[in-house]
Amino acid sequence: MKNLFFIEITDTFGGEANYSWVTRHVIRAKSERGAITALARRSGIRWRNDGYRYLSRSGATCAFIDPYDDEAHGRYRLDTDERPRQLSLNFN
Repeated sequence: MKNLFFIEITDTFGGEANYSWVTRHVIRAKSERGAITALARRSGIRWRNDGYRYLSRSGATCAFIDPYDDEAHGRYRLDTDERPRQLSLNFN
């Protein structure tokens, strides 16, 4: 069964997340690693885990990943959204 993961990608300054820009994604995958692999395919960036976050090879960007929670993450504008679409049936 696949789960939804919320991923934020931002730039770094002095090795710390800077948030001068950010992209947010909801990706469906079986595991956290699967979500990062899917993100790598889409972005063309290779990621490595430093125990707390994922860093790009250059170290200029980092990614944070969490399980998706609509209450916590639903208010953000998303660059990639793989949530299932709700079917609306209209019988009028």
